[in-house]
Amino acid sequence: MQQSAPIYLDHNAGAPLRETAREVMIEVLNDAGNASSVHAHGRKARGRIETAREQVARLCNARNRAVTFVSGGTEANMTALSPAWQDQGAPVYLDKLFRSAIEHPSVMTGGRFAVSDQVVIPVDSDGRVELGALELAVKDAGPSLISVMAANNETGVIQPLAEIGAIAERHGHFFHVDAVQAAGRMPIDLESWKADVLTVSAHKFGGPQGIGAVVVRSTARVPAPLMVGGGQENWRRGGTENVSAIAGFGIASKAALEESADTRHLSDMKAKLEAGLCAICPSTVIFGDKAERLSNTCCFAVPGIPAETALIAFDLDHISVSSGSACSSGKVSVSHVLTAMGVPEDLARCALRISMGWNTSGADIDRFLELWPKIVGRLNPQARHQAA
Repeated sequence: MQQSAPIYLDHNAGAPLRETAREVMIEVLNDAGNASSVHAHGRKARGRIETAREQVARLCNARNRAVTFVSGGTEANMTALSPAWQDQGAPVYLDKLFRSAIEHPSVMTGGRFAVSDQVVIPVDSDGRVELGALELAVKDAGPSLISVMAANNETGVIQPLAEIGAIAERHGHFFHVDAVQAAGRMPIDLESWKADVLTVSAHKFGGPQGIGAVVVRSTARVPAPLMVGGGQENWRRGGTENVSAIAGFGIASKAALEESADTRHLSDMKAKLEAGLCAICPSTVIFGDKAERLSNTCCFAVPGIPAETALIAFDLDHISVSSGSACSSGKVSVSHVLTAMGVPEDLARCALRISMGWNTSGADIDRFLELWPKIVGRLNPQARHQAA
């Protein structure tokens, strides 16, 4: 019996590398030269970096000089989450970090803020930040940083960023948006969001792993560098630049920007997927379905079908999906995102995430929907007859 080709439906964890990005990376790896050198080889490397900087800036709707390359989303967030900033050339020290309850672990740790200076803002049952709670928390605080992700990595729920930015501006606070999951999947607009700093990572939309960027709205208002040393990246991040990865980041950004202009293909596939899931199991719960979500992400659960068991079953059939739970040292814990949304623990442990991307086809979704009832039949036959 011929084995089916593997299907990858875990783009939110990391998208496959685009062929165009791979090609330019190999080309750069075959060249010599440090981008800080003044000779021809160095100037060529510098040109590669500046071309990529422009491509990433366009993806983020920002100025070229606003982009600083770093090693990925985690370093980008650590850089942004600083109590020390420069504003119009003067040092500014922020009192507190206000972050939502559903942030990525690299933001949940608080970056360079002390634990005692961090305040968690709740979300509603669809995973959207409670604006009233945010305004109440920040209205009497001294200058502080508000950090909210643009779109959630587990549920795909998009946050009311313009409203959050308005709150930040009204009370004299700074605003950070973690756009790692959003970049290339929805329009990025630092101006309308009134975001002071944005963070992105290449590997979520088909660039290489290990490269990301910190993007500021104004170069007059920037967080203190995390990595210090030489004068690379306009003194905002020390260390010799990874020219190959940066070039791949740029090419992937260009492709992602073109794709983000029309996401109907992904939206249609998600609609087909979710309709199929509910038809197969009427008890299916789709998390965040009443909120605006990314077109590529579906997080769902069927009561009585543990996520880890379903993941193994899919893997045996050569389909890669993800769970709504985080795994660490072999221990599966309940998703903090779903917990913050008020999802009961037993249901949260059943959460699966399907995330599509640049190489996902309708046939991939068809194959998933073909296998799902067979897996349900093995794991919990009654689920196909239970009402929602």
